[in-house]
Amino acid sequence: MRSYDEQRQQNIPQGASIQRVAVKPREAGERGPSSSSAQGQTPSCEDSTNLLERMLQRENMLLALKRVESNKGAPGTDGVTVEQLRSYVQMHWADIRQQLLTGAYKPQPVRRVEIPKPGGGMRKLGIPTVLDRLIQQALLQVLTPIFDSGFSPNSFGFRPGRKAHDAVKKAQEYIREGYAWTVDMDLAAFFDRVNHDMLMARVARKVEDKRILKLIRAYLNAGVLENGVVVRSEEGTPQGGPLSPLLANILLDDFDQELTKRGHKFVRYADDCNIYVKSRRAGERVMTSLTRYLEEDPKLKVNRDKSAVDRPQRRKFLGFSFLYGKQAPIRLADRTIERFKDRVRQMTSRTRSMPLSERIRQLNAYIMGWVAYFRVAQMKGHCERLDEWIRRRLRMCIWKQWKRVKTRYRKLRALEQPEWIVHMMANSRRGPWLMAKNLNKAMDKTYFEALGLKSLKERYLELRGVS
Repeated sequence: MRSYDEQRQQNIPQGASIQRVAVKPREAGERGPSSSSAQGQTPSCEDSTNLLERMLQRENMLLALKRVESNKGAPGTDGVTVEQLRSYVQMHWADIRQQLLTGAYKPQPVRRVEIPKPGGGMRKLGIPTVLDRLIQQALLQVLTPIFDSGFSPNSFGFRPGRKAHDAVKKAQEYIREGYAWTVDMDLAAFFDRVNHDMLMARVARKVEDKRILKLIRAYLNAGVLENGVVVRSEEGTPQGGPLSPLLANILLDDFDQELTKRGHKFVRYADDCNIYVKSRRAGERVMTSLTRYLEEDPKLKVNRDKSAVDRPQRRKFLGFSFLYGKQAPIRLADRTIERFKDRVRQMTSRTRSMPLSERIRQLNAYIMGWVAYFRVAQMKGHCERLDEWIRRRLRMCIWKQWKRVKTRYRKLRALEQPEWIVHMMANSRRGPWLMAKNLNKAMDKTYFEALGLKSLKERYLELRGVS
């Protein structure tokens, strides 16, 4: 295995070219670090002029290292894994620290990865190298106390002590108060459209250490490695690095303040924002006004195809929706159930050959995490039906493995089935999905519990505190 040094020196493929894209000049009237709007604001941290030294403190760096290691993740452009990071840092930390202090440190380009979006299309991720993830995490830990306390209480995404459940419950609170219409605003490719100058101007309002500002700018301009070419884009902050969510909240904080100034009832989670009003007419007026604001001030584009003014019961927010009624009970969005089934279908595909024990292990890991996230919804009935459906999918996989009639005779007799049933089923020409239904008594819930399969319903009731 190559050393970390050797791999970092070869982080850009041989023959790769550097494509430079000119950064747009700051537009007239745009606020910068010395803007009057930033004057008189005091950082919530005691001193923002020596942030770099505080970032490089041993305790902060060790905490960042532990978090990067616990998050694991794929390697960046240099191919170096998280497991190699600690030994390299121990050997070369003095040099890295000196480069950071003098401003000589150069972040590596991120590795482009595309993953499918739930609603169609592809989401572009940028995977930094593990060393850059370490530095970004350390930077995040000193910047968060400075900015987070000033964020809107209606902003819930990627903030300490806040989660998606809080956002959904806040939305439910507004619906119960009579705000029965929602302005569902979707920002088109938000992370790819962030204006660097506008973002840095907002960071500079509370950060006086110019070395930190230079380091953040370096990460924004590090570029993306695509097809052997390093492209330095003129806008955007790649999703995938620890620092990106905080930078997104910093840029959208002005939008939150604008909504608050206008007296709107709203909930924002990253780039998902719902504003709650009392009539469709008011919602359409708000949609028009806010679309104009977003496209003129932070220069973001609203996706008009996905944005709408509608009843919250007909919209999806963070995978949840609501039932009709004064109490607006939280429910699963229709698309959420379909996504769950699509994922389970992949893991229980008949063409995907693997031992049953490994299939169940993968299922348990996914369904337990899924039910933990969606536990705030009313979904006991869904859990019962999904449990039955998952067991049938597994029976289908098992029947597919019993290809020979002789094998079916042996396996069915081992399940203590009557001989007439054994003979009938072993010689059946029906497909695996139909036969899986006929096996429901031979391979019932108790059978799969003995194999280690977890129950969605039981875990859901446990998390809800129902005996």
